[in-house]
Amino acid sequence: MNHKAGFVNIIGNPNVGKSTLMNALVGERLSIITSKAQTTRHRILGIVNGDDFQIMFSDTPGIIKPAYELQESMMNFVKSAFEDADVLIYMVEIGEKELKDDAFFQKIQNSKVPVLLLINKVDKSSQDEVEEKIAFWKEKVPNATIYPIAALLNFNIQAVMDQIIELLPESPPFYPKDQLTDKPERFFVNETIREKILMHYKKEIPYAVEIDTEEFIEDDKIIRIRSVIMVERETQKGIIIGHKGSALKRVGTEARKDLQKFFGKKIFLELYVKVNKNWRNNTNQLKRFGYKD
Repeated sequence: MNHKAGFVNIIGNPNVGKSTLMNALVGERLSIITSKAQTTRHRILGIVNGDDFQIMFSDTPGIIKPAYELQESMMNFVKSAFEDADVLIYMVEIGEKELKDDAFFQKIQNSKVPVLLLINKVDKSSQDEVEEKIAFWKEKVPNATIYPIAALLNFNIQAVMDQIIELLPESPPFYPKDQLTDKPERFFVNETIREKILMHYKKEIPYAVEIDTEEFIEDDKIIRIRSVIMVERETQKGIIIGHKGSALKRVGTEARKDLQKFFGKKIFLELYVKVNKNWRNNTNQLKRFGYKD
């Protein structure tokens, strides 16, 4: 039996449902999902294995015009997704008409690898509008195979998966067959805490935050974790902590519950808040947090 393996990279504007799709395809909650833009900062790999195939799905940050060095690094993750893809997934929302970067859009139109264009959130639309959008995108991206989907409801996801397996090149597996992702445990701790901050804080606060897990000690029945929430200013530190520590306690409680589900063990989580001035524009800090090589 011939074995297939390849990289399937998901790109699109912010908030079109890329992370929801990734989690649906992988069958695990690897990418954090919130209603805020720029939720995904890294390129996250989710690995799906079958007897005769291995798919490396890659969730990428939503395409934006960068305003500071962190966002430049995020867009570099998107560029790398074009370079190593065996199949490209270009994801759009039902009401969308363009990608927020012309150069990226031209790369999709001129792609040498197969492109699957997924029109997401069709459950929020009518049949007529869906048909109109399929015709619109066929004209704009004639090299793409188009699927209407609803990632949150798992609608048409199996058809997309079947097509991906069909398109994969013949290759031995790239990773051990029991591996789920390329990211270490601490990465998922950081992302889980950051998700809770995105959910509960407004304005600039979530975007000024980075998480650093300093300690991850695993025993048979419990994992002890100590994580630091980095902010850029003293005023942000006060907001994160909240009145008598109530806001920080809520983040910790919700993150701990999710981490217990993810790791299947009891979690003891300690959270601290520190000021790390202007880290989003500091090359050394961005390297430290994995945004630069």
